[in-house]
Amino acid sequence: MGEVVEKDNFPWKVTPYVVICWLLAACGGLMFGYDIGISGGVTGMDDFLIKFFAEVYARKQHAHENNYCKYDNQYLQLFTSSLYLSALVSTFIASKVCSAKGRKPSILVSSVFFMVGSALSALAQHLWMVIIGRVLMGVGVGFGNEAVPLFLSEIAPVQHRGAVNILFQLFVTIGILIANLVNFATLNLHPIGWRVSLGLAVVPALLLFIGSIVITETPTSLIERDHFDEGSEVLKKVRGVDDVDAELEEIKEACRQAKLVKHPFQELRKKQSVPPLVIGVLMQVFQQMTGINAIMFYAPVLFQTMGFKSDGSLLSAVIVGLVNVFSTLVSIFGVDKFGRRVLLLQACVQMFLSQIIIGIILILNLTDTSTLSKGPAMVVVLLTCTFVMSFAWSWGPLGWLIPSEIFPVETRTAGYAFAVSSNMFFTFLIAQAFLSMLCHMRAYIFIFFSAWILLMAVFVVYLLPETKGVPIDSVADRVWKKHPVWKRFMDDDDSAEYKA
Repeated sequence: MGEVVEKDNFPWKVTPYVVICWLLAACGGLMFGYDIGISGGVTGMDDFLIKFFAEVYARKQHAHENNYCKYDNQYLQLFTSSLYLSALVSTFIASKVCSAKGRKPSILVSSVFFMVGSALSALAQHLWMVIIGRVLMGVGVGFGNEAVPLFLSEIAPVQHRGAVNILFQLFVTIGILIANLVNFATLNLHPIGWRVSLGLAVVPALLLFIGSIVITETPTSLIERDHFDEGSEVLKKVRGVDDVDAELEEIKEACRQAKLVKHPFQELRKKQSVPPLVIGVLMQVFQQMTGINAIMFYAPVLFQTMGFKSDGSLLSAVIVGLVNVFSTLVSIFGVDKFGRRVLLLQACVQMFLSQIIIGIILILNLTDTSTLSKGPAMVVVLLTCTFVMSFAWSWGPLGWLIPSEIFPVETRTAGYAFAVSSNMFFTFLIAQAFLSMLCHMRAYIFIFFSAWILLMAVFVVYLLPETKGVPIDSVADRVWKKHPVWKRFMDDDDSAEYKA
């Protein structure tokens, strides 16, 4: 399917099999994205509120109620956030499974838990059943978000590692879009529309389950667990060539160094682990503090707050979802061409301006009991799209890509577990707190997120190195030791111990 290309003496070519592996594994993103999109739509459905949150439904019916506070309910927020608290805890278990058993079994576990949780949520007769279903889905998300990006980074050739890894985020955006379309279709399917929406989450999980059977294990994981012959054969298979000796030796050397580390989580406490750990965690924290998931979780609710009716708010959410998908394609084609830092900095400018202007429009035009007129409302939708657009080609995909490519093999699963768990923790905080924040901060919540975006830009300028084109097992020598800030953490005496 492609000409042999060489870089760093690692020849490769694209084969149908490796493309299938990329796409099937990326269904983990489809599963995650569907949940992000479906939860916000379901919490805005009257039938769901009547069944489980009668108080919120009653408050919603009163025209005099505060626009910003009518959805403020901790249990309603717990419906969304419980999944991410569960995912936070399960991420560390997933790290152990990834190291001991491999990426492929971890992906299988992810799909099974998500399917069971989806079915329980859809069939729930009581709120506790819904919450337990969400917790089980959270275990699936924790395992999937730990294993899938690692799988994609380890199986991809260095020249296209960025684009391949971003398939995960692309599928997240597709999942969000599909969920918004499903919510729009089931809105008037009384009284079971919410059950259909939640139940269809089984479909992406089933695709991932099938994928977990079809895909191969990564060469790094096989060699790390002493399956040298199998690792060599798999490397030939995913590279599409027989001449893999140079890359195989680099992986073996990295794994030999990794075996010197008996306790990866303790290794993260060492000075040399500070750069990737700080970068990995902050990328995930900042990804959430852009405010993106506040918009994605609660887009229908947010648009209803601005004065759109239920069907109009869901349609607006669908439009935002479409923008999200197509903008992520920009990142796939641009990340390995322009680099990580350029995309991140450009997006900071665009996201900051979008949020600030949205905040100003709402402060000036949306009171506690009024609705936005058509003109300002459409401007807000347009600015929401420009915000989502810039996030989708930057902090969205790169928040997963960069942490997956900066840890050495000996701390890769442990370090990435900290990164993913940070994402889940802050996703939980935003999901649990956003409706209350909206109630108390009102339109100033957009100013709050804008301040975080300024901080993110400073972080990129001074602390984030460029990793474009750097082999995943050569980051220490080529990145950290040459960075003006992080090189002081990389003592030459310990370089052998930390070789990446």
